[in-house]
Amino acid sequence: MTSSIASNAAGESFLHLINLPFHEAGHVIFRPLGQFIASLGGSLGQLIMPAICFGVLLFKHHNTFGAAVCAWWFGENFLDLAPYINDARAGQLPLLGGNFGHSSPYGFHDWEYLLTETGLLRFDHGIAQGAHLLGSLIMIAAVIWGGVVLYSQFLLMREQE
Repeated sequence: MTSSIASNAAGESFLHLINLPFHEAGHVIFRPLGQFIASLGGSLGQLIMPAICFGVLLFKHHNTFGAAVCAWWFGENFLDLAPYINDARAGQLPLLGGNFGHSSPYGFHDWEYLLTETGLLRFDHGIAQGAHLLGSLIMIAAVIWGGVVLYSQFLLMREQE
């Protein structure tokens, strides 16, 4: 079953609680690069972590199934970000510390700030839909890739018998 971006199903999932520390760490890590990059750093942080895991599993450990799982996680992060992007104008989602975008100081809601500063605020819903679609496609590709890896391993095991 599919859910709408506005339903924030990804934000209500257990994976959101896994993604959130990487999001918040991204703000801290990118803070020296200025306010705009620090605001973007939250989203970058939660995308970079599964990308790093992907790279380590694929290139260092040659674990293609593990890399497929990390690719799925990478795509899932776009689904996690989509409701936040979609909320840039409305400011209705609860933010850390009990704030909401509409009642917070300017710059507290990352995507309101990012899209306002770039002149793209009126496109928040379209950008969110694009992020959701991209994440969905990445997740589907990762599941297919993981299935191919498992099937190949199954065939290899049968061959060795």
